[in-house]
Amino acid sequence: MKLTLPTLLLLGLTALLPAHAAVILIYHHIADTTPRVSSTTEDELRQHLTHLQEHGFEVIGLDILLNKLQAGESVPHNAVAITFDDGYANNYTAAHPILMEFGVPYTIFISPGDIDSRTGPVLSWEQIRRMSDDGVLVANHAMQHEKMAQPEPGESEADWLKRMQQNILDAERRIKEETGQSHRYLAYPYGEFSPKLEALVKELGFIGIGQQSGAVGPSTKLTRVPRFPAAGRFAEMSDLAQKLRTLPFTILEHVQADPIVQSGQNPPTLSLRLQVEDFRPSQLRCYAGMEVIEPNWLEDGQTFVASASKPMNRGRSRYNCTAPSISKAGYFYWYSQPWLYGRSSD
Repeated sequence: MKLTLPTLLLLGLTALLPAHAAVILIYHHIADTTPRVSSTTEDELRQHLTHLQEHGFEVIGLDILLNKLQAGESVPHNAVAITFDDGYANNYTAAHPILMEFGVPYTIFISPGDIDSRTGPVLSWEQIRRMSDDGVLVANHAMQHEKMAQPEPGESEADWLKRMQQNILDAERRIKEETGQSHRYLAYPYGEFSPKLEALVKELGFIGIGQQSGAVGPSTKLTRVPRFPAAGRFAEMSDLAQKLRTLPFTILEHVQADPIVQSGQNPPTLSLRLQVEDFRPSQLRCYAGMEVIEPNWLEDGQTFVASASKPMNRGRSRYNCTAPSISKAGYFYWYSQPWLYGRSSD
């Protein structure tokens, strides 16, 4: 069969089209009286859901999305999953009625130890069971929302890993006892993780979920699944609308992407090997706060190296790397690398 020029052009464009991608949103408080940095108002939540509804986004369960990623299957076009961390009571009193009204699935990540001890303004088990009965997915946020990425001062690595394993499994057991659910998803408290914690999570058969931003797709590492924040200044529709139009880079190798920053390696260096198809390497930029980092591309044309010019402060920080899509106007490829230097504050 002889192919015409228009057909050849169409086939070429199709080859460039990115695989379907998804975005996971993360919420905490739904209230206007809690700290703004971790809060989304009821009106803002309604605005978000209305935008998703009116702009052709498909809200799917986190379990459906992660099952597809595990199986290596394509996710639905413009898919969005909604999650809540920390198990605040206002997730039931304020968010749940709105989400049920819109008929969308969502997930809550809870710390069972905090629920048991009634630490803070958290959900009760009775509320959690009602949400579970309504189809809400209930998943693991560690036993008591503790920091998990590295040993405590004076703690051996072996003791730390043993403690983390017990922590993860105890939390999963309590959730199953109270709700009957056990999905083996772990949302890292504070979004902090390390390669050794990732290895443990994988060994236990869990999926690890962070708080660094970015879209998800077939090459997403299932021990560091990204999510976009939808609280505070990120709750503004002008910001969120762009985050929803993001795509995941196809990452061939995390060459240098250990989140734990060593004292002699600050500022840290990020290096990724990417499949370069639907973006121009010359347009990729990384950002460390307000600093724009122009990455250095190696001779293979696939690996870039990026490092900030100044050391980072103690605690959590990130590099965000983006590049505009060639085939999808208005969409950006997006990768966020979390860093943890020293012991972080809450």
